[in-house]
Amino acid sequence: MLQRQKMMEQLRRDRDRDGREREREREREREREKAKAENKDDKDAENAETLISQKELEQVQKRYLGGAKVKKKVVKVTDKFRFAFDWEATEDTSADVNPLYNKKHEAQLLFGRGLRAGIDMREQKKNSTYVENLEAVRAKIAEEDVDAEQAEEYRKHQEEMKMKMKEAYASRAKASLDRNMALPGKHWMDKKLTDMTERDWRIFREDFQIATRGGKPCNPIRNWEESGLPPEILEAIKEKKYKIPSPIQMQCIPLGLLNRDVVGIAQTGSGKTAAFVLPMLVYISKQPPITQDTAPEGPLALILAPTRELANQIYDEAITFCKFMNIRCFPLVGGGGVKSIEEQGFTVRQGVEILVATPGRLIDCLERRLVVLNQCNYVVLDEADRMIDMGFEPQVQAILDAMPSSNLKPEDDAAEEGNQEFRYRQTFMFSATMPPAIERITRKYLRRPAFVTVGEAGQTASTVEQHFIFCSENQKNARLLDLLARGKPPIMVFVNARKNCDVLHKELSSRGHRVTLLHGGKSQEGREEALDSFKSGHYDIMVCTDVAGRGIDISGVEHVVNFDCPKNIEDYTHRIGRTGRAGKSGVATTILTPEDTHIYYDLKEKLQESNQNVPREILSHPAAQQKPGAVPQKPRQQVQYVDVEAGRRGGPRN
Repeated sequence: MLQRQKMMEQLRRDRDRDGREREREREREREREKAKAENKDDKDAENAETLISQKELEQVQKRYLGGAKVKKKVVKVTDKFRFAFDWEATEDTSADVNPLYNKKHEAQLLFGRGLRAGIDMREQKKNSTYVENLEAVRAKIAEEDVDAEQAEEYRKHQEEMKMKMKEAYASRAKASLDRNMALPGKHWMDKKLTDMTERDWRIFREDFQIATRGGKPCNPIRNWEESGLPPEILEAIKEKKYKIPSPIQMQCIPLGLLNRDVVGIAQTGSGKTAAFVLPMLVYISKQPPITQDTAPEGPLALILAPTRELANQIYDEAITFCKFMNIRCFPLVGGGGVKSIEEQGFTVRQGVEILVATPGRLIDCLERRLVVLNQCNYVVLDEADRMIDMGFEPQVQAILDAMPSSNLKPEDDAAEEGNQEFRYRQTFMFSATMPPAIERITRKYLRRPAFVTVGEAGQTASTVEQHFIFCSENQKNARLLDLLARGKPPIMVFVNARKNCDVLHKELSSRGHRVTLLHGGKSQEGREEALDSFKSGHYDIMVCTDVAGRGIDISGVEHVVNFDCPKNIEDYTHRIGRTGRAGKSGVATTILTPEDTHIYYDLKEKLQESNQNVPREILSHPAAQQKPGAVPQKPRQQVQYVDVEAGRRGGPRN
């Protein structure tokens, strides 16, 4: 205790000593500030005395030596009230104006040819005196240079030439009028390619719902003969029995042949694969062949697809077009039933012109140095929006960055010109929609792309007839069995979960239906076997999840049944897009229960956009009146005014 008191006393003494030190330091600081202030006052006083002495000296000099007398300027009354212009006469420059500006000439036609805009053509041709004036000048020159006899002969010759010129001019004018006035009434199908006018091309695009923007315009192709494709490709097209190009092919093929970057937005089942494969084959045919020395540098062209099924489908389509060409194609996908990643990398290094890959598998090969893209200058992103939805945006950007960047197109007019001497990188991107991630990739990697839209973005094909069945959850199986009994195979039945897919597959199989199933839980080999069996007609019905909802092309699907309502309108669009493909008609039936009202609003909007009948149950349902999640707009309550005085008097209140 005593020791503690001593410690406290010592601390107190130390604190007091520190306080005294701080007080002395503050006192010294105040003295220094005071000294500075006194020095400053002395300097100000000295400056003031100097200034006063200078002013006194000036006053003495002015008083005794005299200064310049200021004379008052007298202004005359006439000058004082004279009107003053903003500028003087000396500033007038009209005297120096070029004399040609005093009398401007009217617009002159080059050698008397052509017509002025905004004036009637026939009236201009009627009042044209160019030929007469020219003949008069020539006749005058002839009279001065030749004798009378030669002048007479020359005059007759000129008269004949004058008549011939008038006849030729009238003939050309009539032909021009016929071409500008009569041909528009003729359908574009009956015209030659050289007779097609801008109006005809505009009508052609409207007929096929083709819209383009970005860069220089490019006319579409009307048939395969006008496409400019090599005979080998035309022979393969003929063998596949493609009679006419689809709308997306009509516009994308000529753009691809011009080495333009293209962003295609089209409905599902519109023939997008051939739209980018055919220009790719033309590009590869113009490149030097791959040799043993250049094979390890990678493929010449790359096609990226979001799923293995879509990649294999594109591969099958590409090899049919390569049938008559010495071009090799290889699918780089993962999963069971395929080569190991090392074997696939070895095959690519042996030399392939076209590589069809999924982003995940390709990025693994690039990171392990099994594949390089050193000579790949043609890239296609198919179903780009789905790749983004599946989370492949970093992989896609890494793949595009792995390609040569020295041959990216410049950000000028050269990006729109088909330069054959220097080959720039060419990028095709196809998507059903344009989310922000797709727009970011477009701005970063594409140069002045041409945006091609066929129909409305995300719209269902007009060849699909859409029906709806409203029932409870317990009645869905009975309604499905009734649809399958009346429907024409092949039929695709979509469910939302793998478990429901297995249960429904067993239920239908037990009732004698030839049915297969497809979902993400099956191995790659099992999925391919199910697809091939369904395509070949071994099975009439395929129960599947959304893994088959996009990109997979199964020709001849007559009926699509949504046993479970899709979670969003995009999945609905792609599900029913499995039918009504390549111009054929199809039927889509959706079974709706009271738990599916979340899609009513978007479904109503989609049906109205595609000119389909909206069922009364959807149109009048409260969930279809506003978008899910929106704040309802309640009507304002009316204010009732009460007559207080009447109430006090005992009378009725209004």
